[in-house]
Amino acid sequence: MADQLGLTRLTGTGSGSGSGECTGDDCPNVYATDRNTFVVQGDTFTGFEPPTGESLVEIPEHTLREAFRALGW
Repeated sequence: MADQLGLTRLTGTGSGSGSGECTGDDCPNVYATDRNTFVVQGDTFTGFEPPTGESLVEIPEHTLREAFRALGW
C-alpha cells in the first residue's frame, strides 16, 4: 500500500536500511514521500489538542535515528 501512495518506508524494513524489528505495519515508522516530505506512523499523542486537520504522533527516538541513517544523514 505504501508504494501506491508514493511512500518509501525508511524504518523497520529489514532490508539493511532499517532495524528489521517490525515486519508489519503495526509499529512506529517513518516514510519518505515523493513530494520530499515525511509521514510518521506512531501512537496517538494526547498531551494537547492540535489544530483541526492536524494530528500528533509519538515515536521512539531510535525510530527517528533509524530513518536518518537510512537517508545517510
